[in-house]
Amino acid sequence: MAGQMAGQPIFILREGSQRTRGREAQSNNIMAAKAVAEAVRTTLGPKGMDKMLVDSLGDVVITNDGATILKEMDIEHPAAKMIVEVSKTQDDEVGDGTTTAAVIAGELLKKAEELVEQDVHPTIIASGYRMASEKAGEIIQTLAKSVTKENRDVLINISGTAMTGKGAEATKEVLANITVDAITSIVDEDGKVDMDNIKVEKKVGARIEESELIEGMIIDKERVHTNMPKKIENAKIALINTAIELKDTEVDAEISITSPEQLQSFLDQEEKMIKDLVDKVVNSGANVVFCQKGIDDMAQHYLAKAGVFAIRRVKKSDMQKLARATGAKLITNVDEISDADMGKADLVEEKKIGGDPMTFVTGCDNPKAVSILLRGGTEHVIDNIERGLNDSLRVVGVAIEDEKLVAGGGSPEVEVALRLQEYAATLSGREQLAVKAFAEALEVVPRTLAENAGLDPIDMLMELRAHHEKGVKTAGLNVYEGKVIDMWEAGVVEPLRVKTQAINAAAESAVMILRIDDIIASRQGPEGPTPEQMVPNMPPGGLPGMGMDM
Repeated sequence: MAGQMAGQPIFILREGSQRTRGREAQSNNIMAAKAVAEAVRTTLGPKGMDKMLVDSLGDVVITNDGATILKEMDIEHPAAKMIVEVSKTQDDEVGDGTTTAAVIAGELLKKAEELVEQDVHPTIIASGYRMASEKAGEIIQTLAKSVTKENRDVLINISGTAMTGKGAEATKEVLANITVDAITSIVDEDGKVDMDNIKVEKKVGARIEESELIEGMIIDKERVHTNMPKKIENAKIALINTAIELKDTEVDAEISITSPEQLQSFLDQEEKMIKDLVDKVVNSGANVVFCQKGIDDMAQHYLAKAGVFAIRRVKKSDMQKLARATGAKLITNVDEISDADMGKADLVEEKKIGGDPMTFVTGCDNPKAVSILLRGGTEHVIDNIERGLNDSLRVVGVAIEDEKLVAGGGSPEVEVALRLQEYAATLSGREQLAVKAFAEALEVVPRTLAENAGLDPIDMLMELRAHHEKGVKTAGLNVYEGKVIDMWEAGVVEPLRVKTQAINAAAESAVMILRIDDIIASRQGPEGPTPEQMVPNMPPGGLPGMGMDM
């Protein structure tokens, strides 16, 4: 980029920088964004296919989840990264609908490109899109129906919808029941759902149907000493934050021992101190100890003698969940331990699952933290199921928090598209074109559902529109039979937030990409001095054994 001044070019950008402007910049960005949306498009819906992603280390991820696919793909183009952001936000906010959000964003840009070619200015398209997205939000609100955590059947349907098409359909029943039980048991008094209180443990082996919900906790650890009991009923649980061993003195002290007797009495004293420490724990009535730090060998021996079940080096997050599940308090100082700090559980037991010992804490009254033990034939199967289960947990949680649902199967999109077309007709000015484009873009969802199921997208769309014009607001596409049916009756339902968030995020990012008319990319390359400059007299090509990909 240079200006002429007295015949002398003036460079204001670094050498090697690239600048793309105007139409070319827009079409570049739109192409990149569309390409990303196309990449995930085939995974949408119950008949969507999966993607296999192999990273640079050769790790394989097989998934149907839009956000996971886009996260694992190594995307370079800056505009394409914005579409990745859309699906990431959708994942953080709702957990499901990540593919939908990316596909809508891509389609909005595609429609915008057509308008730009007809000389509609990007800012007009942007303001039209904003109006349309606001209106779409209002229209969707009118389609919503309410749900509470008492409507178990509806919650199971929501959970099923989220898992459909994610490799978990065959076992949908089992997993949906687990999901709903898990979420309903951890809902706070104020109706909020904190997903951190659900712990998912995966173990390869057995069938997916054998996954179960544990009303309590699973800790992936074994007891510290073989002489300890494997099973403790009516457990009184102490959660200890500090190490059960002798503290080193904080001050630098030297202990000089001159005779063997002195050494012996010193060791006896140490042993007595550890025994006192253990006695304090045992006298408090605790028969199960979870320790976040280490437990000294001698302490292990005394705990085993007292018949206490102990586990050491428990993760901090697990300690917090245990506290919630059993009602125990975290103890930082063993001297102050008392009966009031104990947690309760009917049973603490070490069992072997898939060949590995794990500890189960079950039968907590009113557990506020639960665990799900997921089983599956192979590592990849179980990872895929876990992603489906996570989406389903999040979605049921969102439904309980918002208490609002809409039908699925492309029905809200068709309804909103129809109402937006009517709204567009009331506008004067070029925004009308943008609102119409927005309406058409939303129909990409039912169209893609039909395409992925091998149905004729145009016929299906026509039929859907016809039903909606007759006033069947919940008419959606049954991809299994290739028919338009009432989705509400078929039990295909989703939380309202899945749709509103997807449309809003897609609209906002499309507007942002549209408004860019100049891309200035500075030269890619290593910043700072080269290795030769850093090490004087260095031979070219670096030192032997030193890779030059710094």
